Amino acid sequence: MFDPKTDRFPYPLETDKHYLKVYKNRGYVFDTKYPYIDKSSSFRFKQGVVRFLLNAFVFWIAAIRLGLKIEGRANIKKHRETLKNGVVSIANHVHMWDYIAVMTAIRPFRSNLLVWAPNVNGENGTLIRMVGGIPIPEGNTAATKTYLKTVRNLLQEDKGWLHIYAEGSMWEYYRPIRPFKRGAAHIACDSNKPVLPLGFSYREPGWIRKHIFKQIATFTLHVGEPLFPDNELNAKEREKDLTVRCHEAVCALAGIEPELNLYPPVFDDSKRVDYYTTTYGVGYKGSH
Repeated sequence: MFDPKTDRFPYPLETDKHYLKVYKNRGYVFDTKYPYIDKSSSFRFKQGVVRFLLNAFVFWIAAIRLGLKIEGRANIKKHRETLKNGVVSIANHVHMWDYIAVMTAIRPFRSNLLVWAPNVNGENGTLIRMVGGIPIPEGNTAATKTYLKTVRNLLQEDKGWLHIYAEGSMWEYYRPIRPFKRGAAHIACDSNKPVLPLGFSYREPGWIRKHIFKQIATFTLHVGEPLFPDNELNAKEREKDLTVRCHEAVCALAGIEPELNLYPPVFDDSKRVDYYTTTYGVGYKGSH
């Protein structure tokens, strides 16, 4: 059975917690006055430059670095009319560069991304903001309302794309799908927008990657089909139902067999390590 204490990465015992250190604090305060989506002309110009660099260089470099393959992009085209009216996407969070893979997969759409607030204050904060990062305020009810209003406007008025890592934190190369927070479903239901599930699975790396670059696995990103809130349910049950279906979809995309999920998805309970350990050791999904 998987033991976080002896694994190569120091996975926390609480499954939504972060283990990578942020060494810088730039002093930003995420309150009601903070521009969670900066629409100033100067910021948009900088974002345009970053977007050009992403398309010209970074997407290709990241694909090589990750050994990235993308499957299911036909679903983007198939559901283009739905997606262009606003959508929430979700994925398992398994690498520091996996959001670059998401941005690659959903082109020509551009997305915003909900992020852990200390990362925006940290050493990579400027870049995170440039690729659409929106910090999630903590411990401030008024700020939370402001941020939620911002993402609601993004989805409803701007008909934008919002990406959320529903597990709550990044665990490198972790194979099971951790329990989802209800935030993604809450935002989707509140805005009456679909959720597009994506799932990362792993492939056995070749000899050079394994022995020269010490790469544990290469990545395949699988694009699913949109899931819609069930508006016949009351608000609480609608969120729960959508969370369950999203979790099941990402498990399937990542190659985790349903019969191995011995426990139902757990919501907002970061103590249930036993849930994911039941699916550990599933192995690599396919050989493609």
